[in-house]
Amino acid sequence: MLQWQRDKVWWGAGAAVAAVGWGAQQFAPLLLMYRSELGVGAATVQAVFAMYVVGLVPGLLFGGPVSDRYGRRPVVLAALAASVAASALLLVGGHGVAWLFAGRLVAGFASGAGFSAGAAWIRELSAGAGGEHGPRRATVAMTVGFGLGPLVAGVLAQWAPARTVLPYLPHLLLTLAALPLVRRTPETRTPVAGEGRLRIPDMSAPRFRTVVAPLAPWVFGVVAVGIAYLPALVEPQLGAYVLIFCTLVTLLGAASGIAVVPVARRVARRGSRRLLGTAMGLVVAGLLVAALAAATRDPLLVVVAVLVLGAAYGCCQVCGLAEVQRIAPPGQLAGLTAAYQAISYLGLAVAVPLAAVDHLVPPTVLLLGLASLAAITLVLTIRSTAR
Repeated sequence: MLQWQRDKVWWGAGAAVAAVGWGAQQFAPLLLMYRSELGVGAATVQAVFAMYVVGLVPGLLFGGPVSDRYGRRPVVLAALAASVAASALLLVGGHGVAWLFAGRLVAGFASGAGFSAGAAWIRELSAGAGGEHGPRRATVAMTVGFGLGPLVAGVLAQWAPARTVLPYLPHLLLTLAALPLVRRTPETRTPVAGEGRLRIPDMSAPRFRTVVAPLAPWVFGVVAVGIAYLPALVEPQLGAYVLIFCTLVTLLGAASGIAVVPVARRVARRGSRRLLGTAMGLVVAGLLVAALAAATRDPLLVVVAVLVLGAAYGCCQVCGLAEVQRIAPPGQLAGLTAAYQAISYLGLAVAVPLAAVDHLVPPTVLLLGLASLAAITLVLTIRSTAR
């Protein structure tokens, strides 16, 4: 196989991961729209957003080990089918919040299975390009979907007719287009019969417990703060443009996450400890800016906070995936990736308690509390890497 062909061999798996990521995040800028369309409260729409996690964790724990045993392609194809089903449920979400809960639940399962198997597939297909390319390509593919999905959905919801229906149609078309690409992508795991029961990923490695697990919730915790919590704080200042503002901050967060990936790779070459410190340092900085934005209710500061939090997401994701690749036992890469991602996606739920108590505790205080927890995580994980 020629070099240029080897460089492109991962594109099919990347397209699948991007399509699933599109389906996962297309709902994000529509949160405030559904509040007005369905007449529900902030805590309800945040719960719908977080319902994704309920489906995602079993999807991750299913997709990783199953793809380690039976191959990457079958699991990724199943994830694409589930992603289509999720958008079909969300299409009728304008008729009742129960459809939204169901759609987000299925979208979570699709993402769990697709991201765990797809990220491992991309890393294996990138093995000939160098060890650092796999985590970077997986992060970029995921984040492209995270950015384009909300952009297209938000623009359609703001200016197109049938604002609760049309935003989901592009994802259906994209996912169907990804299917033949996945079918042509080389399989990297040979199905093995008679191996016995599927194994739960081994998370007992000291570095997983002391570095990967504490880092993981911040990967998507910062995403939840940036795209699900902060925009609602400045809704009164935005009026009719709140939906496009939500779309803008979601896109900027994803763009920042992609832009920082080459920087994260260069930092990683100086040592994993340096990358870990940079990633968690950006988390602390982003939450401090978010606290300032909450205090002033300034939309511009929200944008700045989202840019920093997006960079934090990108660095944390590259760091976490690289750590998992480093410590995964033979034959357990997808399983351990799934375990890491299951913990990381728990961070998406942070917006629910924030929205539930921000009428009792000022949002600025809540965000400063999160920044303090991030600073503690930074200190503890850096100390662990020095042992």
